[in-house]
Parts: sequence; structure tokens; C-alpha cells
Amino acid sequence: MELKWQQFADETGSSLREKLGSEPVLLLISGGVDSTVLGALLLKTLDPAQVHLMYMDTGLMRKGETGFVRNQLEKLGAKHLHIISCEDSFLGALKGVEDPEAKRKAIGDMFIQVQEAECAKLGLPDSCFLAQGTIYPDVIESGTGKEKAGLVKSHHNVGSPLVEEKRQRGLIIEPFAALYKDDVRALGRFLGLGDEVINRHPFPGPGLAVRVLGEVSKERCDILREADAIFIEELKKRKGKSGKALYDEIWQAFAVLLPLRSVGILEGTRNFGWVLALRAITSTNAMTAEVFPFETRDIIEISSLITSRIPEICRVTYDVSNKPPATIEWE
Repeated sequence: MELKWQQFADETGSSLREKLGSEPVLLLISGGVDSTVLGALLLKTLDPAQVHLMYMDTGLMRKGETGFVRNQLEKLGAKHLHIISCEDSFLGALKGVEDPEAKRKAIGDMFIQVQEAECAKLGLPDSCFLAQGTIYPDVIESGTGKEKAGLVKSHHNVGSPLVEEKRQRGLIIEPFAALYKDDVRALGRFLGLGDEVINRHPFPGPGLAVRVLGEVSKERCDILREADAIFIEELKKRKGKSGKALYDEIWQAFAVLLPLRSVGILEGTRNFGWVLALRAITSTNAMTAEVFPFETRDIIEISSLITSRIPEICRVTYDVSNKPPATIEWE
């Protein structure tokens, strides 16, 4: 297996050096598995001086994400690490937008707009290459693969018009477009990344925008961020049937804030709070997924913790839909 990934790294590196020459390459990095492994690959196979890693704090990230990402990228030995605060820009672009496809395209365009503005500040040329951690399921769901499957949902780094414009100019680099998530994890282990990165659950490029159903606002993102953090923290603390933490038995777990309010009780009085859905699935390649069979006690206790700590949420549900017919993310 190690030989396979050595060959992949060698061939990818050779191809990239031929394509890029001495031109700089920019990677918009989220801190998730795909983009972090790609960052490690670029730094290993190219001159680190030509690799620019840009993390955008969009206001749509998980709790504590920016600090975690900064720490991980510094460990990779990046010479050019750019942390951009752009919450207002992204939330502004999403104001009044409720349709999931429109959200994804607005976010994809905003990534490119912020990237272009920041590149200008950094003196990077318009001909700068853009690397993306797009994996095979992203390509298939966007309806752009060889199989020509119908569109399931646009991925912000596949279907955005501005991304496509860069693609037409030959400035997009996607070394993982034929890989599945487990392949990327295996490559990451080969490159020496630790379990704190490799074993992270997938996180969508558009971030919490596709987990806040309906219109996205800072208030609703903050509520969801806190609920999601409680859910994930509990999964890391609780043991599953295998003896491992529940987090390690689950492929992906997250919370979704629904555009619904429900009557509840807060400190003995009527409360009209938000409804939250919890999602946890098992999978091997993200093309299909099955609902994780929680012990009833665990899911009830986690629900109670969320509603007791976050007064804006008064009701919690658990999503029991497999993929297909449902997708993993709700939007």
C-alpha cells in the first residue's frame, strides 16, 4: 500500500512540476481532510516557496476551527500561510438566499472573489494556479464525471461559474478528482499527517451554510456551532460497542439547524425555539451511507445536553435516512 501512494506522490509531483514550472499555486484550505492532505502533498512535491495556503474564516466554520487549522498548517512547514477574516463578505453574499444550489454557487463565487482580492494584495499574478481538494464523489454529485450522472448538488469547488472560468483557462489543479475519501486518508497517513487530521469527520466546503437550512445569519450559525460542538464532544467522550469512541465508529456526524420553530418549555415558561436535527452515518466511500445505530440512552442524553445548554433550541430530532435516497448533507 505504501508503494502505491509513493507512486501516486511521485507521478502527481512530476505532473505538477511540468504544468506549473515556477508559477505559484494557491490552495484554499479548510482544515478538512481533503484540503489538508493536498496541502501536505503540494509542500512535499513542489518547492514550498511557490505554495500559498489560504484559509478563509468565513463565519461558516466549526467552533475553534481557525486555531486548529493554523496549528496544523504551521506543522506542515508552510512558508506562505494566509489567514483571512471574511465573515462579513460571506454572510453578506448569503443574505436573503435560501435555495441550496444558490447558496453553494454564491459561496463558490465568494471564495474566488476573496481569493482574487487577496492575491492582488499579496502580489500573486492572475495566472496563479488554484489547487482544490475535489474528490470523486464531489465530481459525480455535480454531474460532471465521465458517467454523466444527473446533478445531485453543486459543489462549491465544482459548479461555481467563476471556478469554471478558471477551469476553462487551465488554472485549476485537482489531483484527488479520481480518489475516494478513504484513498485521501491513506495518502495522508503516507505523507505523515497525524490522526487528529486523518480521522476528522468530513466537513463541507460551504461550511455551516448548508447545515443552516433556509436563510443563513450569524445568529443561526452561532447557535448551530455550539450545538454541533456539544454533539461532537460527546461522541469523542462516549464509547461504542467496539470499545472505541463513538466518534471513531462513525464516518460523519453533525448537527443541522432547521428553518422551523417549535413550542417548548424554558424555566417553567413557554419557549418558541429552533428545531435541531442530528445526523450520524457510516460509510466507506461516501457514495452510499447507512444511519449509525445509536444506543437510545446516548442519543437521549446528547439531546438533553443540547437543549439544556442552548436555550434557543427546544427540540432535537435524529435523522434516520440512508444514502440513497437521502444525501449525507441535508443541502
